[in-house]
Amino acid sequence: PAMADLNKYEAEVGGEFGNGTALQFGEADIAGRDFSKQDLRRSNFTAADCRDCNFKNARLVGAYFIKSVVARANFENADLSDTLMDRAVIVDANLRNAVLQRGVFTRSDFSRSDIYGADFTNALVDKSQQMMMCKYADGVNAVTGVETRKSLNCNSRRQFRASTPSNPDGPQVSDEEK
Repeated sequence: PAMADLNKYEAEVGGEFGNGTALQFGEADIAGRDFSKQDLRRSNFTAADCRDCNFKNARLVGAYFIKSVVARANFENADLSDTLMDRAVIVDANLRNAVLQRGVFTRSDFSRSDIYGADFTNALVDKSQQMMMCKYADGVNAVTGVETRKSLNCNSRRQFRASTPSNPDGPQVSDEEK
């Protein structure tokens, strides 16, 4: 009975410690499911097949999408802040006006995704993906008011030079500092 009361209490306050739903979809085949407008904070989609899923207007703060396939998924107006999408397949996805602040997208593929108005402020994105998205980045996020190009640091040629350790045009360490 005590466990049942605890589970009932957690459901009423919105998940574990009131910090979201923390639903588990790890390795699940949930292709095509509709998660629109749902509170999915801290939920686990690790290695899940989320192709063609609808996450429009969903709250996915702190969710895990490690090694997930979210090809053609709709994340329009979704809050993906602090999300871990390491090694995710995000091709042909709709990220219009999504908030992706502080997310980790290392080794993920954003090919052909619609990022109009997306906010990548302080997100960790591979340089190759960043440069690819900067070719067509446009718009201003409706929630944060941040320009997509600015959030991806698209206008900083110096940053691109400096970010490659072997680039002779980037900043060099003097002999005295060595």
